[in-house]
Parts: sequence; structure tokens; C-alpha cells
Amino acid sequence: MQQWLGKSLKHKLSLLIIIATLVPLLFLGIFSFNIAKSLTEEKAKITGMNTLRQLEAYLDTMVKDVENISLFLIGHIGVQAYLKTEQSNYVQQTTVINFLTNLAFSKDYIANIIVEPLGSKDAISHKSLVRSEFRNITEVVPDYYEQHPKWWSFVHRQWTFEGVRKVITLARPIRSTDKYKPIGNLQINLDQGVIANQFRQAVLEKTGFVLLLDENNRIIAGPPDMETNLTLADYYPSIGEFEGLSGNIDYGEGSNKKTILYKKMSSVNWKLVGIIPSQEYRSQNQYFIKLTAVAVTVAILLAIILVLFLIQKITNPLSVLTRFLKNSSPEEPLPALPVKTVDEVGQLIISYNRLSSRIVKLTDEVKLNESLKKEADMHALQVQINPHFLYNTLSSIHWLALMNQDVKIAEMVGSLSDFLRFSLNNGQEYCTIQQEIMHVRHYVNIQTIRYPEKFNFEVHVEEELYQHTMLKLLLQPLVENSMLHGILSRDGMGTITIRGHREHEGIHFVVEDDGIGMTTERLKWLQDQLVENPLQYEKGQTPRGSFGLRNVHKRLLLHYGKDAGLRVESTEGVGTRVMFTIPDLPEIQQSELSSKGDGDIEGTDR
Repeated sequence: MQQWLGKSLKHKLSLLIIIATLVPLLFLGIFSFNIAKSLTEEKAKITGMNTLRQLEAYLDTMVKDVENISLFLIGHIGVQAYLKTEQSNYVQQTTVINFLTNLAFSKDYIANIIVEPLGSKDAISHKSLVRSEFRNITEVVPDYYEQHPKWWSFVHRQWTFEGVRKVITLARPIRSTDKYKPIGNLQINLDQGVIANQFRQAVLEKTGFVLLLDENNRIIAGPPDMETNLTLADYYPSIGEFEGLSGNIDYGEGSNKKTILYKKMSSVNWKLVGIIPSQEYRSQNQYFIKLTAVAVTVAILLAIILVLFLIQKITNPLSVLTRFLKNSSPEEPLPALPVKTVDEVGQLIISYNRLSSRIVKLTDEVKLNESLKKEADMHALQVQINPHFLYNTLSSIHWLALMNQDVKIAEMVGSLSDFLRFSLNNGQEYCTIQQEIMHVRHYVNIQTIRYPEKFNFEVHVEEELYQHTMLKLLLQPLVENSMLHGILSRDGMGTITIRGHREHEGIHFVVEDDGIGMTTERLKWLQDQLVENPLQYEKGQTPRGSFGLRNVHKRLLLHYGKDAGLRVESTEGVGTRVMFTIPDLPEIQQSELSSKGDGDIEGTDR
């Protein structure tokens, strides 16, 4: 894997961008699924609570109706009259039975209404009572009705001529309206089957169900597989208490986890409980999982395709550039690449094309400079034809002049011999500054004999610079130029001065004279000649003033670079100053001098 990544930028970019794209997509998918999951659960809870509210409204209506009927019955004249008499009265009994039948006729949830006297008289009911499991609360709590006006019983069975039913009884005492003394009891039996059927129709999330609990959490109504009068804790151990009027709790873990909704009724101490298995959420969440997986997979595939396409578009020019550079020959020019875009990659290819063009141009310039350098050095050494014959001849003339006691001729010939010996110098290009100054003095000695009392020559060079090296034959042509074009053209004596000192850029030389100077136009023309095509050698042209200013300028540029050229200042009638600066690299040139061999130019044998 590491080797696969290390070989290609495209592989790295593709993997990096795909990972950078996939990670947010996966997190987005997980986040979306969790949101959908929580929304599904919240929706189920809201729907369940709405169902409980509807059932509560149904039960409240029923309970209030039954309680209103009970209040109406305990104050009814016929009921009061029947209960107050000691002996049974068939007419009164029939009247009460008919009245009870009429009350219960339109209400399917009323299973039976029973008026029970305290004495030995028979109880009255609109349906004949055969047997009942009802036990009044006073059997457990004798003074219950002194503190409570009514009591709702738990679920019990009742047998009538129609069969056996499970009922819930509203029981309350009947007191006389005149003396407020207990004269009987009233029982209104609600059909538990009607209530249970209503609850069984209220399904929560397909397999969820609703329970009705009494004040002791015993089951009043619920699904068929849950027995009445058993507590909720019998089916769900450690369920705990329900806090507040309504709410929800989670029961169980894993696949057995259930959400339990509850709501307490305000009209009676009953509780509505909705139980939703977590499997219902899980079944709905499966749909969201599949939907999210499909959406994320499609997004991932589209992202991968788009990333690969974009990476291909970006890296193709780079791959082409890489192949060109890899397969290019160092001996051949770099080929130009087509530019198809103007983005960063296109700019890179444009820069590459410019660089390749620049490399070709620089290569040509280097070749030209080397050629010009050799050509300039050949011009500087063009007098090196048969040097030993020339030295021997000058030496013979020198000794003949001494024998004839002609000191001037001997001195002139000696200076000329040293001058020529330095100029030839076995082809060496560099010399010490001291040797260059000595060469200039030989030239000045010759010209002093030729032009007596015409000029003075001064040298002001820092002594610590004498052993530093420089390109030879630089100062003498400048002194010659000052003499021929500055001093000899003026009236009276003139002065030529060489100055040398170390500066920040290197070693700075100045050759100045107080000759006739140059006009502004002539100075401008000379400066233009030095600036325009300084390295172009014009065949057939003989530089004026020994090697000439242009030849010196050319050699400075070839050997020391573009910042080492001549700078000329001149004022008409005042004089001329010619300046240049060379790098202070004595160790390089000194080593070159040592490697040249025995070209000693100071010890001239005359």
C-alpha cells in the first residue's frame, strides 16, 4: 500500500480526497439515522399519548355519566319510598325496576343496576341477579363511606339470567332525604367487556397495547392474554412508580426493551398505560437504515466518480510533464508542452515552457561567452609569437645599449622587455595586483622616455591588496587611454592616478586623469557602446587605446560577471575617471596561479 501511494501523486490525492469525502458522508448518514430514529420514537410517543387522551375522554364521559345516574337514583322518590318501607311492595318494586331498565337501556356499558335495602327486603335490579363476587369496601374498611361518597370496585364476576360477566362496580350508600340516615346501597355495574373491547381497538404501533389500571395498579382492562386483577408488576417486575400525571419510562434492555406511556385520570383514580415494544421502533428503523444506506452508497459512488474525474483532470498535465522530464535527454532541448488550462497547473506548464526556453537561451549564452572569452584572451595574447626569440633580441639590444653607455635606450628596452614578458606570461589569465601595477609602471617608463615632462604617474593602492589576484591587463589599457586621449591632448603637464581600495562589493579600482575630458555627447556615446551588446565581438575592429575600453569591459564581464563592467565619468576640460570593481576572491586566483607553473613575471632577465 505504501509503495502504491509513494509512486503516484494521483494515488495520494485520490485516496486523501476520497477519505475526506467519505468520512463526512458516513457521519452524515449516521447522524441522519440517529435523528430519524429519535423522531420515530418521539412520534410513537406522541401518537401513544394522543391515544391515551382519547381513551381518557371516553372513560371520563362514561364515569361522569354513571356518577350522575347514581346521584339521580339515590334521590329518586320511588327509590327513597321503597327503601323506607319495612315490607316489600310489589308495585313499588316494579316501578323501580322499570325505571332502572329505562336508565340502562341506551347505555351498553351498564351491565346492571342494583338497589339493595339495609333490611330484609329483596334487592332490586333491572337484570335478575343470580350470583355476584362483589364485596363492598365496608367489609374491610367499615367507616369508608364516612370519608368518601363513593367507591369503585376491582373487576369481579356477576351472574344474571343472561349469563356471567366481568363487571366494575360503582358503589355508594343511599341515605334518606329527610333524616339523612343510611337506608340502602346502590351498585352500578359497568360491563368490563365493553371497556376492554374499546381498549383492544386502541392499538399502539401495530403490536403495542393499552391497559387500564385501578388505584392499586391492578389490571381493569387490556389485551386478552393479560388477566384482570393482576398487578402490572406481575407482568413487568421492578417497573416502579409512575411519577406525575403523565409521562413515559423505558423498561427492559435490548430486544425486550419497551416504552411505557402513562396518564392518570383526574375523575377517578385509574391509570391509562400504553406499552410499545422496541421492536416496533426497530422495524421502522430498518426502513431508515436501508434508505440511509442507499442514499449514502449512491453519494459515495458519485463522490468517488467525481473525485477520480477531477483528479484525472488535474494530474494529467502533471503526468505529461513528468513523462517529458523523465524521458528527456540532457543533451537535447526540453520540449514545449501544450497549455490547455489557465489554472495553477496551466501556470506551472507555462513556467516550465519559459524555463525550458530560458535554459536553451542560457546554454547558448554560456557557449557564446566561452567562445568570446577564448577569443578575447587570444586577442590579449596575440603578440605571443615566438616569445623566446623576441626576449633574446630585446636582451641583446639592452646589453648593446649598456655597452655603449646609452642608459635611456637600455632603460626603455628593459621596460619593453618586462612589458612584453608580462603580456605573454605563458598564457596565464590572472596575476597579483602588485604584478599588474608593475606592468603599468613598465608601460609608463616607456612613455615617459617617449614623452618627457608631459605627465606624472601616481599609484594609491592599499598595501594589503598587493598580494590579491586579479585578471591581468586591466589597468594598463586604461592608463594608456588616459594618456593618449586625455593628457597628450592638453597643454602642459598632466597627472594619471591609479587608486585601489577594498569596498563592501569587492576591490574597487579608479584610473583618473586631469586631461581634456569628454563632451556630454561623447560620454553618452561611449557609455552606450559599453552597455549595448558588450559581449559581441566585432571582427576587423581595432580597439583604440591599446586593448581599448570595450575590450577591457568585455573581459571584465566575461570573467567577473555583469556587475564588474567599466563605469566612466568625464567632464570636459576637467578630466576623466574610469572605475570597475572585482570580487575579492584571492584564494581562487592564487591557486590558479600556482597551478600554471613557472610563469614568473617579476624576475625579468635583461
